Amino acid sequence: MDDIVKEFLVESHEGLDRLDRDLVALEQRPRDRELLAGIFRCVHTVKGTCGFLGFSKLESVTHVGENLLSLLRDGKVELTPDITSALLRLVDAIRQILRCIEAEQNEGETDYDGLVRLLTRLAEAGGSAGETGAGAEPEAHEPAAHEPGAGATPIGLPVAPQGPARGADASVPPPGRAAAPAAPDAPGASEANIRVDVALLDKLMNLVGELVLARNQILQYSAGVDDSTLQATTQRLNLITTELQEGVMKTRMQPIGNIWGKFPRVVRDLAVACGKQVRVEMEGRETELDKTIIEAIKDPLTHIVRNSVDHGIESPQARVAAGKPAEGCLLLRAFHEGGQVNIEICDDGGGVNVERVKAKAVERGILSQDQAARLTDREAFQLVFAPGFSTAEKITNVSGRGVGMDVVRTNIEKIGGTVDLSSKPGEGTTLKIKIPLTLAIIPALVVTCAGDRYAIPQVSLLELVRLEGEEAQRGIETVYGAPVYRLRGNLLPLAYLGRELGVGAGDAGEVVNIVVLQADERQFGLVVDHINDTEEIVVKPLGKQLKGLSAFAGATIMGDGRVALILDVLGLAQRARIVGEVRDRARGETAGQSQQAGDARQTLLLFALGADRRLAIPLSIVSRLEEIPAAQVERAGGQEVVQYRGEIMPLVRLAAMLGAEATPRDPMQVVVYSDGTSSVGLVVDHIVDIVEETLAIQRSGGRGHVFGSAVIQQRVTDLLDVEGLVRGLITVEG
Repeated sequence: MDDIVKEFLVESHEGLDRLDRDLVALEQRPRDRELLAGIFRCVHTVKGTCGFLGFSKLESVTHVGENLLSLLRDGKVELTPDITSALLRLVDAIRQILRCIEAEQNEGETDYDGLVRLLTRLAEAGGSAGETGAGAEPEAHEPAAHEPGAGATPIGLPVAPQGPARGADASVPPPGRAAAPAAPDAPGASEANIRVDVALLDKLMNLVGELVLARNQILQYSAGVDDSTLQATTQRLNLITTELQEGVMKTRMQPIGNIWGKFPRVVRDLAVACGKQVRVEMEGRETELDKTIIEAIKDPLTHIVRNSVDHGIESPQARVAAGKPAEGCLLLRAFHEGGQVNIEICDDGGGVNVERVKAKAVERGILSQDQAARLTDREAFQLVFAPGFSTAEKITNVSGRGVGMDVVRTNIEKIGGTVDLSSKPGEGTTLKIKIPLTLAIIPALVVTCAGDRYAIPQVSLLELVRLEGEEAQRGIETVYGAPVYRLRGNLLPLAYLGRELGVGAGDAGEVVNIVVLQADERQFGLVVDHINDTEEIVVKPLGKQLKGLSAFAGATIMGDGRVALILDVLGLAQRARIVGEVRDRARGETAGQSQQAGDARQTLLLFALGADRRLAIPLSIVSRLEEIPAAQVERAGGQEVVQYRGEIMPLVRLAAMLGAEATPRDPMQVVVYSDGTSSVGLVVDHIVDIVEETLAIQRSGGRGHVFGSAVIQQRVTDLLDVEGLVRGLITVEG
């Protein structure tokens, strides 16, 4: 409430300063309807707000003033000098009460009944105070505006209470001095605040960003110069720039309560429409975020709140039957943690029905029946964010169209945030959002890959791991073709930055640098060539030509003036199939391994040949998946081979062997098959997916190294007899 009162004081003082000018101007232009309407709106605003805040004395004074202004606005009363003087006295009375509110948190002891009676008489008499008007008021109570000293003192204030004459009671202060509650040197709310255009703040923030870039360049230059004076000056510049940056960023910070304020009304209207009873509770509404972040999360939060009321909280009858209070509770919580802002939206409803979610996903073709059966509860919750997904039984103006939660995730991820949903049947649902404090200047880790530098936002960074010598050679293992590293007993999936960006092979060397990151609540390691240092970077948006690249979130200018791309950690994880695919590989460990067992569940690698042919092989016989540049292919004994991990590995182009039309690719996608003693590379057009299926195999009589076919992912897929193919190859070579 203190913040609301402070804002009210600032706005009211601004309005009163404008009223002084407008009333004097109105006396010169009494028929200026627009000017009169502006004066009325200002007084009306003060009256409405003070009534809401419980300032009854201020409300009563402004109410009679509003009545008089309403008559003037409607042309029922003509403006006279008496009315102008009375309205100016009204302005001074309002200003006096505001000073008391600001200094003493109350409206003061001054009585304004005389002013109220004056304004009422003017309204009733049509603008002339007459014999009982302003001039007839007792001199002791309301000195006229032309009296000496009145220019610096509220006109006609204060009105002494009924009782002895002014001189007879020392407790009654002289006119104009009763309500001097604030210390003379204490700045008022209006003096302590200033309104600044957002565009000006944005421009100032951009200039600070450029200053940070210049600071970084000077720091980098001075590090290589042996000059103590330059070093000291540089450090001083660094300190000042940092303090300036923090100060400017604070000017852009706003409490999240600014957007939460509208939710009680949203919840109330929606609850009435749905026949429910819901109350809203808020924790941490003073938590501050950058204005651009506030604007970005406004719509996603509205979607979530509406969904919580519509889908989450049950009807009063259902809640009572379940032993709950008839009134549901929607809790909004915000807090800072680890350089991020955490927002939680919790309801005490019935929770998410996992089986219903799976059934809807199958019905809408998002998953197959078999895939849905294998989903964990956490994975099923993520289906809520799929485009077009809704569990509503019918389409209404509230829900059912399947647009909302997918928009929530998309918009949150655009600003570098994450969304997660958890639920307990019968207890409720919690949706957690993690977002950065600001998007303009962020701390980042600078790494190098293939000679180019990249910045990784520090908010996604967990730790750094360096492997050297023999540990670098043996520390990285493969599980079903995916590289992993055992970090404190847990398998950490790895992605090679050079390989994902297409700028290098990414094979292990004498030293392996692993940046351990977190994306979508899953950890993975990003292998880079070198780890440089951490520094604050200024985020620059990508041009429209690069906006579609999921691996990059923006760009920045480094200390030497060169541009470095900022990596999108989640996009990299999805590109490397760490997020969404690693779970399938883990489940493959328990799958059946036999090619011939038609009824056994198997984990299969799917790949394509040509435009329309798909094949599958058991993942258990796959040693690695590689991309090999065509330039590395050699010939030995009439056979295409490559030098691979210290041996000569023959290549088999499956398209040519199976009579399919090949699609030339460089680098080639190669499935490495190993029987323990030697390896063979199977060249395919492209890898499609890794799936776990229960196959119903239709035998083919062993035609062309294909022993059968099955329907996988709703497409007919040939099952390749890899072992027979390799045996035939060895026989031919022998």
